[in-house]
Amino acid sequence: MYTLTTKLKVFAIILMILGGLLTAVGFLTAPASEAEVEQMLAEEAEHGGGHGEAAEHGETMEHGATGTHDAEPHKETGYITDNSTEHADDAHTTTPHEAEDHGGSHAEHVYHQLVNRPWSAIYVACFFFFMIGLGTLAFLAIQKVAQAGWSPVLFRVMEGISSYILPGGIIMFILLLLSGLGLNHIFTWMEPGIDDPTSEAYDHIVAGKTGFLNVPFWLIRAGIFLVGWNIYRWNIRRFGLNQDDKPEGNVWYKKAFKHSAMFLVFFIVTESIMAWDWILSFDPHWFSTLFGWYVFASMIVSAVTTIALVTIFLKGKGYLEFVNDSHIHDLAKFMFGFSIFWTYLWFSQFMLIWYSNIPEEVTYFVTRIEDYNILFFGMVAINFLFPLLILMNSDFKRVNWFVVTAGIFILIGHYLDIFVMIMPGTVGASWFIGFPEIGAFLFFAGLFLLYVFHNISKAPLLAKGDPFIGESKHFHY
Repeated sequence: MYTLTTKLKVFAIILMILGGLLTAVGFLTAPASEAEVEQMLAEEAEHGGGHGEAAEHGETMEHGATGTHDAEPHKETGYITDNSTEHADDAHTTTPHEAEDHGGSHAEHVYHQLVNRPWSAIYVACFFFFMIGLGTLAFLAIQKVAQAGWSPVLFRVMEGISSYILPGGIIMFILLLLSGLGLNHIFTWMEPGIDDPTSEAYDHIVAGKTGFLNVPFWLIRAGIFLVGWNIYRWNIRRFGLNQDDKPEGNVWYKKAFKHSAMFLVFFIVTESIMAWDWILSFDPHWFSTLFGWYVFASMIVSAVTTIALVTIFLKGKGYLEFVNDSHIHDLAKFMFGFSIFWTYLWFSQFMLIWYSNIPEEVTYFVTRIEDYNILFFGMVAINFLFPLLILMNSDFKRVNWFVVTAGIFILIGHYLDIFVMIMPGTVGASWFIGFPEIGAFLFFAGLFLLYVFHNISKAPLLAKGDPFIGESKHFHY
């Protein structure tokens, strides 16, 4: 059995403490009033500060509204319902913060975005590590249903990583609940009066979606998803341990097979709705029929990469003696394959929307290209080029340090992917990678390491009762 070392435990706790402190600094340094933001913008304008330029450019913030009614399709980035620029005025009053731009000051707009920033940083990091656990659970279910012969020696690693969806899911739900209660304003569709035609904040598009996008139903859906995912995770762990103790007849293995098949049906539906609810609704005017699959691709490639990194770590510590370079090779193949799958979905979504150039669709990418240019194209390059160049060669997939190198870049790239999906709808052009962003990442990374390796240490690393364990022990490719 694996024993959680004091060094790893202390390292994880230090990450959590340091991350918590940096995140707290992010909240404390957020502007306390619009007057403070006005002074900051005035000073930056006087001295030509970079952030001032970003904020000035950020009349686009939030949803890409440029504040001008340019007739050129690619520049008219407000949400409009047809291609006629005569509707542009309506477009720029479709969200509360855009309404504030017309009736209030630019400083007020920037103030809301800067206040949102630490909340958004926590949300990005929380979701990123949660999706790794959830993606690992889905990958484990796929192995069970496929009756794969190569992977049973890795089941305990997968169970340990997927266990994170319990604490990660609880924190995720707390964040959603705090948003629903109005303690933050990162979801614009929750703004008071957004569905009231008499309100200045009225948004006729969002108002038409309130049957689905309303806080009670939204939270109920989230609760159902989290409970369902965690029930399966608890069952699949219990079935595996029972099969180890009572391998005769494969009763528990058959139960695991049936539950995994049912879970995958439940998962593919709930994962798509979760992607709409928890990420897509940051941009409530925009839609994509590929979005659920796109988030799934990012989730599954991050999960398989984490499985590979944890496996290599444990193997390097003298555990998992039955794991050989063929197992690593297969994990690396999945890393490579899912990276290409992600790239295919990204390009399909981007190319079709950009080519059709429908204003209410293309604004999503215009905002990200204008305000997040380096991150937007950088994460595409990282998520595609590094797996392609490092893992295309079959021999490289058997070399641990090649796999680790590719894995680190993949995780960085998909963290940036989540960042670019969320931040434009919450902080717009006022983004910056600083204390709250680094702090939130460190905190959740520490929590993830501590909880995952603690659970890995609670059971033998070999699922000895699995009927395919013999095949997995002697797997060579």
